[in-house]
Amino acid sequence: MLKVHHLSESRSQRILWLLEELGLDYEVVRYERDPKTGFAPPELKAVHPLGKSPLVEDDGRVLAESGAIIESLIRKHGQGRLSPAPEDLDRYTHFLHYAEGSAMLPIVQLLYVKRLGDAAAPIKPRIDSELKNHLDYLEGVLQGREYLVGNGLTGADIQLSFVLEAAKSFRLLAALPNLTAYLDRLHARPAYQRALERGGPYKMGR
Repeated sequence: MLKVHHLSESRSQRILWLLEELGLDYEVVRYERDPKTGFAPPELKAVHPLGKSPLVEDDGRVLAESGAIIESLIRKHGQGRLSPAPEDLDRYTHFLHYAEGSAMLPIVQLLYVKRLGDAAAPIKPRIDSELKNHLDYLEGVLQGREYLVGNGLTGADIQLSFVLEAAKSFRLLAALPNLTAYLDRLHARPAYQRALERGGPYKMGR
């Protein structure tokens, strides 16, 4: 059975969702964040040297990094589900990597500058500009579309979901109707709701 090392309020929630969409059996090993720092506990380093979540144990291998986990699980267990049509592969690959490679960076930066207060004033305008750049781009991408690629849910949607949930938690989606409706569609999926039940409390984007 697959085993997911799941950190509360983290990117690993989307891996639970992926597994529910694929209808796979899996075990959840829960970890709580340090109440003072918000960081992952040191116990995760016993599973993988980076000590980050998500981590998935599959057939004796430990998989790390959300995008790599999504690709591996879909390739090995998906039987065609959540994969793009051949003609959409380039678009799919773009969004699968874009989510963490570009879109998530200014959101992480925003998290840290909020902790710095006035000391972050010199870089805050640049972060705000990048946030607007990426969110406006995605708002345009979703114009007239239900999903990022083709006509159905793929791994790229699952990968991007955490980016938009984080953005919503900072109240960045209020003026972006396409992204708001898209995130609502993702959250309404039965598999997403089952993943919430398995993963425990999850406030991001709610």
